[in-house]
Amino acid sequence: MKKILLLFIFLGIGSYGFGQIKLSWELLSDVSFKAVYFEEHATEFLVPTFGQGPKMFDGKEVIVSGYFIPLSKDNKRFVLSKMPYASCFFCGASGPETIVEIITKPEFKQKFKLDQYINIKGTLQLNKGDVNHFNYILKDAESF
Repeated sequence: MKKILLLFIFLGIGSYGFGQIKLSWELLSDVSFKAVYFEEHATEFLVPTFGQGPKMFDGKEVIVSGYFIPLSKDNKRFVLSKMPYASCFFCGASGPETIVEIITKPEFKQKFKLDQYINIKGTLQLNKGDVNHFNYILKDAESF
């Protein structure tokens, strides 16, 4: 079992620059979900249980590449998606593990176009239960 996990991690990440880790979408898919009822919202949400792959990088600076999908007009809130907009999680063709919420540094000014494939660096946070945010979050994010 350990050999399989090590192979999964080796194939799922790559070195990028000086010690920075580029996470793959395959590594981020190491998560399962359970529907949990939230009284304050009067509905069920999928709550994640993260596998060993993502847990290894919680709180670490990582790089994620994906398709830009804006959540606000000022480009300060957006997600990276494994798939372009037409096939992304919001359209029902993918699961919640195929998007990463991006929270940029205050000085972030870069503009992107919908479906532009970009690289973002930030600190990975695994979100286990805040329904106001996505399961994967990159904080203090910047592009390069």
